[in-house]
Amino acid sequence: MPLLQVRDCPDELYEKLTQVARSEHRSIAQQTIVLLRKALHLNECRIVRRQITFKAIDDLTIKDSGSFPNPADMIREDRER
Repeated sequence: MPLLQVRDCPDELYEKLTQVARSEHRSIAQQTIVLLRKALHLNECRIVRRQITFKAIDDLTIKDSGSFPNPADMIREDRER
């Protein structure tokens, strides 16, 4: 994994980063990655990919889906044993 080094970071920015990281129970490095992802909109890319995947799942057609047993009936049958 690449190493990122930031030089001449303003003290107030570093202090704020430290406070936010502490409040989120993260290390400074972890919090920096979270903030960079957010600033670069990488989280949105993941959300869009997830939405596409869910849409593809919703669009699936399952043959003979009417032949599947009713889950409620199966549970009821199991409880009656």
